[in-house]
Amino acid sequence: MSPASRQEEKAAAFAALHEGEPFLVPNPWDAGSARVLEALGFRALATTSSGFAFTLGRLDGSTTIDEMAAHVAAVDTATTLPVSVDLENGYGPDAEDAAHAVGRAAEAGAVGGSIEDYDPDGTIYELTHAVERVAAAAERAHGLGFPFVLTARAENLIRDNPDLDDTIARLQAYERAGADVLYAPGLRTAEEIRAVCGSVAKPVNVLASAGLTFAEVTKAGAHRGSVGGALTWVAARALADAAESLRDEGNFDVLSARVPLGDWFAP
Repeated sequence: MSPASRQEEKAAAFAALHEGEPFLVPNPWDAGSARVLEALGFRALATTSSGFAFTLGRLDGSTTIDEMAAHVAAVDTATTLPVSVDLENGYGPDAEDAAHAVGRAAEAGAVGGSIEDYDPDGTIYELTHAVERVAAAAERAHGLGFPFVLTARAENLIRDNPDLDDTIARLQAYERAGADVLYAPGLRTAEEIRAVCGSVAKPVNVLASAGLTFAEVTKAGAHRGSVGGALTWVAARALADAAESLRDEGNFDVLSARVPLGDWFAP
């Protein structure tokens, strides 16, 4: 199968998921974790900017668009699943930057991506400008010749602005601007999720939060769930715990884990 046909097949599968039953999209941090998640039966994947930055020994927000594209290509090549991309703010403040980031992700094999309204300088974009960015990204996404699912993110709730009304107003504006999926990371209760989902018509993605199950999230109206960098931190914590035991106790028992690589990485 040609790369173009492969991408079109993945795109159709990802678009179809948004029209069917609610589904969970885990976030691998590299090609190996993507293969594991595919083997475990997930139907789509989304990259995590924080998890990817971790693989480079950096904090979130410090990778470049070229590094992102190479990462997406590696993850996409490793799996038969559709891959969506955390495009952060589009690697620049302008509408053209958001559109360019969508194009670069698509060129690397992605069939979806998210654009957020938070700038690395520490500010939330003014609404009119944020809408222009989403509109430009949507125009690029919808002109690719295959379904590219664009997710628009309203970052208020994880950026020290717990204003749910403004968050909903932003998501409504992003929907009108052409976003296919709406996402406000930081929703903590079923009531908040219900308020968001009841205010928009497009599918809503919800970031996993302690205290809520996926069943509760979907009952409140969400169509898609994701975990952000959380799986990366689960793995990193296990690494640190084992290494600390080695350092402090010389305990080799912590190295007893065995994994079914032959099954996970089967052709």
